[in-house]
Amino acid sequence: QFSFQENGWGASLAERLVRKCDVVNRGLSGYNTRWAKLILPRLISKSTGAESTVAVTIFFGANDSALKDLNPKQHVPLEEYAANLKSMIQYLKSVDVTEDRILLITPPPLQESAWEKECLAKGDKLNRRNATTGEYAQACVQVARDCGTDVLDLWTLMQKNQDFSSYLSDGLHLSTKGNSFLAAQLWSHLENKLSALPSLLPYWRDVDHTNPEASLL
Repeated sequence: QFSFQENGWGASLAERLVRKCDVVNRGLSGYNTRWAKLILPRLISKSTGAESTVAVTIFFGANDSALKDLNPKQHVPLEEYAANLKSMIQYLKSVDVTEDRILLITPPPLQESAWEKECLAKGDKLNRRNATTGEYAQACVQVARDCGTDVLDLWTLMQKNQDFSSYLSDGLHLSTKGNSFLAAQLWSHLENKLSALPSLLPYWRDVDHTNPEASLL
């Protein structure tokens, strides 16, 4: 949901693709795969033009991986998380969005000390662990392998040879830098699919102002 805020990764992607295709944001703050699986048919169906869909990203795990004892509302068991991802992929295929147009994104890593401060401020205990999030990230990668979709392993990439805390605003959610990182990584996966899309309608200097119908209709 936050991806379309200023400097968000979704907004960055939409800017890259302006006049090529629409970037539709259907992210919902706080949701997990159990809930997303139920509402997916409402978000994407054959009637919404699956044949003109060039890519779909599925980005879950940060909420599913919340610790069961401390956050039972959002927690989804690891095996169910993987099954839910597979179910969403199968649904998309059933409405003619083929696996080569589906990209899974793992949850980002969790910076525990920063997130613990957020939890304590609300009177809660630390309700997530980075190692647990990593298990969900690995499961996401495995689902992509099993189903033949592309995958962006954000959990691993953000921790590669660097302190990842600057990628997160509060230990859990992406900062401006984290959004930029995700946007760049995502574009490297999508560029081949999307950069060749033709521009919609001609550049204004190419419009024949004496006969605009000839250029625009």
